[in-house]
Amino acid sequence: MLTVVNEDGTTPSGSSLLDGIVREGARRMPATALEGEVNACMAELADECDAKGRRLVVRNGYRRPRRVTT
Repeated sequence: MLTVVNEDGTTPSGSSLLDGIVREGARRMPATALEGEVNACMAELADECDAKGRRLVVRNGYRRPRRVTT
């Protein structure tokens, strides 16, 4: 990642407002795009059902974040 460096070799102690906006946008864009793809897929397959009439494609929902141990 590129960083602003002052003439004396130090970096500014905090990021600018513009840096914060860019970082937030970089976090949100992939999440928004993925959400749109999931919604489109769910809408396309909403009528697909098994022999008992249950939908074949469902969204599992959301849970609390959890720690992943490897």
